Amino acid sequence: MGSQPQTARSEGAKERIARRVAQEMRDGYYANLGVGIPVMVANYIPEGMEVVLEAENGMLGIGPYPFEEQVDPDLINAGKEPVTEIPGSSYFHSADSFTMIRGGHVDITVLGGMEVDEHGNLANWTVPGKKLQGMGGAMDLVAGARRVIIAMEHTTKDGKPKILKRCTLPLTGVGVVDLIVTELAVIEVSPTGLVLHELADGVTPEDVQKVTEATLRVADDLKIMLT
Repeated sequence: MGSQPQTARSEGAKERIARRVAQEMRDGYYANLGVGIPVMVANYIPEGMEVVLEAENGMLGIGPYPFEEQVDPDLINAGKEPVTEIPGSSYFHSADSFTMIRGGHVDITVLGGMEVDEHGNLANWTVPGKKLQGMGGAMDLVAGARRVIIAMEHTTKDGKPKILKRCTLPLTGVGVVDLIVTELAVIEVSPTGLVLHELADGVTPEDVQKVTEATLRVADDLKIMLT
């Protein structure tokens, strides 16, 4: 599929992805952030915007990552990472958390992905033959959240595309993805396929297509990613 653009694995790629995803938040949203790049989004929510973060393990009102002196071993997210709390935070049984998710009360969920395809299918929970730690809440989130954003690096560590014509790994959800944000681009999943809306600075549509198996349609208003 050709070599990646120079910016693909540059330092700070994950932070840039998280910062761009944070721009999709809106005042008053209830949001869930998955493990990995997605949880980093909490650090980039615009100042003055109220976004209430929910975790599957039963916490509503998650703040940014704590400084070392702020770490409380009893305050963790679903990925077992230490978190802070915002004023008004609440704690409850994980069953109640999933009732919130399954009831359609989460405005937006941000998840990582191993594969996404041109039909909006997502594979992010298991690789056949590898030990499985647990399914987690991804299947519920993609079915229950009103909007699903995938935040991931554009290719695997060995440079293979993660945005495919059709997923090859076991699916988390069918036709559930609305937006894909990588270090190279912002891509919308539309009824007619994948639409390239934004590019990282210094990257061309041809660069992105070389490391994308699925065919990308370039939006008429293509612009540079704001991070």
